[in-house]
Amino acid sequence: MNPAEAITISISRIVKPGCEAEFERALHDFVQRSFGLPGQMGVHIMRPAPGSGSREYGIIRKFDNLESLKEFRSSPEYLEWNQLAVELTEGGGRAQELGGLESWLTLPGASLRPLPKWKMGIATFLGVFPVATVLNLTIGPTIRPWNFILSNAVFNACVVTLLTWVVMPLITRALHGWLHPRT
Repeated sequence: MNPAEAITISISRIVKPGCEAEFERALHDFVQRSFGLPGQMGVHIMRPAPGSGSREYGIIRKFDNLESLKEFRSSPEYLEWNQLAVELTEGGGRAQELGGLESWLTLPGASLRPLPKWKMGIATFLGVFPVATVLNLTIGPTIRPWNFILSNAVFNACVVTLLTWVVMPLITRALHGWLHPRT
């Protein structure tokens, strides 16, 4: 799997009044059955907050590439689920393909939506530049004499780890208002 080819799809559906329990059961069954399909990288379900009065569900699915997404959408499991979802929800639902960085630059629990590429680029640069600089100054002298592939792998593993679990969550929180302005 090439991470650059991964595709994230955001789907939202509004469940018809009184159909919530049936929708929940059907969604759970479909998700469990669909994990056997090739190219699945995960699913996240966002349910309406209790007491909110909302009936909108968000479904985020990630696939390893476009071909896997196409196969998924033509699978009997998906076609059966989609027919049932149409019966249990209002309208056709909304689906949106998201680039890889939207999920990195979104706070947990917030809905994923496309961001301007230039904003993603700036936010990513603000994370990568200081991390790479600090790592070059700290572990760089130690790993530089190592085999190029090994030192490069260790350096990049450190960069990815720090970006994923430390730096990008901080940048996302700090820049949230700029990344996701209210319209």
